[in-house]
Amino acid sequence: MSHALGVSDTTRTTTPTDVRRGKFGPNDHPAWGHDRTSEWLGVTITEYAPGYAKGHMQVREEMLNGFNIAHGGMVFALADSIFAWTCNNPDGDGSTITVAQGADINFVSSPQIGTILTATGFLRASTGRSGLYDITVVDDQGNLVAEFRGRSRTIPNPSR
Repeated sequence: MSHALGVSDTTRTTTPTDVRRGKFGPNDHPAWGHDRTSEWLGVTITEYAPGYAKGHMQVREEMLNGFNIAHGGMVFALADSIFAWTCNNPDGDGSTITVAQGADINFVSSPQIGTILTATGFLRASTGRSGLYDITVVDDQGNLVAEFRGRSRTIPNPSR
């Protein structure tokens, strides 16, 4: 990408060195308040840093579709929750929030009930208030489940 156009090439596919590790729930993000959807999904965050996050979700019976595999919307929702953590650094001052401007997902495999999914997100590029993020979802055997690409926009925090 061209730096002459003001695009920051932050392409990263390895874990950053300034990662916070632990077990963080969906309500531990100070900019969000109560994230009822991620809570219902059972999402836990185990790593985060600016432009990076990793989280997990176990596929439950009520997350299955008529084919008895994980509903694509559940996999998308996990990826979207990790996208939000990747976009919004919990250690920020809270004056702005970064929201989805759009997203695409490609499903590669179909997880079964009981599968623990891991989603890992990275900032790929940013310019001004816009960003591009990739979230990879794998199953508990390391098999690729889905690739999610999110486009973001940073806006003033309406709660402030």
